[in-house]
Amino acid sequence: MRVVIAEDDVLLREGLAGLISRFGHEVVASVGDAAALPDVVREHRPDVVVTDVRMPPGFTDEGLRAAIALRAQSPLPVLVLSQYVEQTYAAELLESGDGAGVGYLLKDRVGEVAEFVDALTRVAAGGTVVGPEVVRQLLRRRRSALQRLTPRELEVLGLIAEGRSNASIARELVVTDAAVAKHIASIFAKLDLPPTSDGHRRVLAVLTYLDA
Repeated sequence: MRVVIAEDDVLLREGLAGLISRFGHEVVASVGDAAALPDVVREHRPDVVVTDVRMPPGFTDEGLRAAIALRAQSPLPVLVLSQYVEQTYAAELLESGDGAGVGYLLKDRVGEVAEFVDALTRVAAGGTVVGPEVVRQLLRRRRSALQRLTPRELEVLGLIAEGRSNASIARELVVTDAAVAKHIASIFAKLDLPPTSDGHRRVLAVLTYLDA
């Protein structure tokens, strides 16, 4: 697995590089600011990017915005590590990338070495990995939105949470596939999940439902 790291803290950047290499993966480039990230991604075409959120020059959300911009250009697996949850951009990141793997973990999870490497591998393979504290903060914005769902929409969301496909839901409720798709579109709209990857939207919708 070829990895690019964007992290302004030199010790953490080198520590991540050493950790990733120790597990048999290749760190093809590492940078200390978000402005350099697009160039190294274009040059090295990594399998996954690991990036901080707050980076030079402003130390606000430069790394996260750079990752979102890169994923808007082409499907790029990204694992974000941060000390904080930037709620607006975190949600946008998770809903971006046209199905490419994505993750958002707080930096204290890096101490769980096996868990971190597993998360990185899953993101590179197209999975979605979201830390529990990140989930809690993101869901605070959406929990009240469940109250806007109709009883049938709640029923559909419950079946999605069971891992059912649209066709399986249609058979369970004795309705057409088109009717199920209409219900799901309404659920996404009411939960403020914009039209990006349906796979990621289903994950976020289920998380909202399970946390209610």
